[in-house]
Amino acid sequence: MAIRRNEKLAYWLLPAVALPVGAWLLGRWLVARAVRGEVEKLFADPAAAPANVYQPEQLAGLPPPVQRYFRRVLRPGQPYLRSVRLRHDGQFRAGLNQGWMPITGEEYFRADAPGFVWVGTTASFTACDQYVAGRGARRAWLLGALPVVRGQGAVYDQGELLRWLAESVWFPTSLLPGAHVGWSPIDDRSATLTLSDHRLTVVCVMHFNAEDEIGRGEMYRARYTTYSDRWVARYAAYREWHGVRIPTQAEVTWEIDGVEHPYARFTVRVLDYAQPRAFD
Repeated sequence: MAIRRNEKLAYWLLPAVALPVGAWLLGRWLVARAVRGEVEKLFADPAAAPANVYQPEQLAGLPPPVQRYFRRVLRPGQPYLRSVRLRHDGQFRAGLNQGWMPITGEEYFRADAPGFVWVGTTASFTACDQYVAGRGARRAWLLGALPVVRGQGAVYDQGELLRWLAESVWFPTSLLPGAHVGWSPIDDRSATLTLSDHRLTVVCVMHFNAEDEIGRGEMYRARYTTYSDRWVARYAAYREWHGVRIPTQAEVTWEIDGVEHPYARFTVRVLDYAQPRAFD
């Protein structure tokens, strides 16, 4: 009799467990498909860009620390990079007063024009930041399936463009002077970098270390409203990757009322150039 009672209990419990698990798995699959669609949109390229190559002669007139930086990280004849993808791990804080949690992520960049898609996963949520066709957005899903954040608008347009600028140290040909990128001098170890894209213009002060690498970038970025706080990106552990010298570690920090609040620390584990598609 007890066995029969247990069989009946299992009969009723199995759907109660299977249905939520199935819905969760379906939600995760839909999120992954949506992110993959954004990556495809990012890399859609109806018109091929000219195949430019870097030559030291184009550094004439740039501030001295900027010239030293490009000579340090690029070889003469380096083709301009067009697409980048990477995988990272690290630590992340969802709030300035919350604890650190492990995170893994993938990020995809256009290097010939501002644009990126990032997806990061922790034990409790999946998040996606992006800047595509002049529009920034942020989304997050609890347990990778339940939507909890969906942000877009002017604050995200500006903030995500600044993120692309800060992370362009991973594809430094995008920082060479051109129609939309300019440098102006400050002193022998820093310079102002200005980027224009669509209707936006953003500014970052880059600081160069004793190795003539970019060690820190400082800018003002809105967190939740149009009021901007100081946002600092730090770079370390430079190495040569596919012939280009780039940092493999990065930390980003909000500075609020003079107090720094670091919230993300990433270490790059995989990086590919000229692979304009999502990881398998």
